Amino acid sequence: MGVHMRAAVRAAGAAAVLSVALVAGCSSSSDSGKDQEPKAVATVKPAKEKEPSPEASKTDASPTAPVLNVGDTKTFDFGDLDDESNYKIVTKMSVTAVKAKYVTAEEINGNEPEQGQYVALTLTLKNVGEAPAQISVYGLMNWQDADHAAQDATTLEGLGGPDLETTYKPGQSVTGTVVLDVAARGGEVSLLNAASDDQAPFFTVKLPTT
Repeated sequence: MGVHMRAAVRAAGAAAVLSVALVAGCSSSSDSGKDQEPKAVATVKPAKEKEPSPEASKTDASPTAPVLNVGDTKTFDFGDLDDESNYKIVTKMSVTAVKAKYVTAEEINGNEPEQGQYVALTLTLKNVGEAPAQISVYGLMNWQDADHAAQDATTLEGLGGPDLETTYKPGQSVTGTVVLDVAARGGEVSLLNAASDDQAPFFTVKLPTT
């Protein structure tokens, strides 16, 4: 091969190498540019916390407090405040409306009724649950009828006998009589729960009209 021919071949090879280098450089530059483009970042909104339901914050003693006629026996949930002042159901009680008798001041050797009429209500309370229950009665028995708004009916008058206001251990019961001062015969009397926010009744007894 002549000198001129070898020089031409070397020149052609060098040009090919240069062409490959330029193509590679452009490709690398193009890829690098793609890598530097800003990428979209997905944003996730935090889940909205559920607000507590108004029902969950209620401390009603018993939304479905039983209603008894004389002679009935029904159960109710007994609730109280815990050490952190939160209301909770403690145990279950049963109540029997044994009898209701309208009496005069002379019959009970007491003072004249301020509201107009005494009624001696005999109840049997029994702890049918698994924890003690401290039952309070005085100042917590409200009477009402269609014409008279609810009012405290408890009195200091008594007929003797066991006291309903006591601590009931599981299985224990008391049959006692409270003398109530009401405005008229009939209506209904409820034992209220002082621990509940709205003093909802534990139970209600419908009184006879005679």
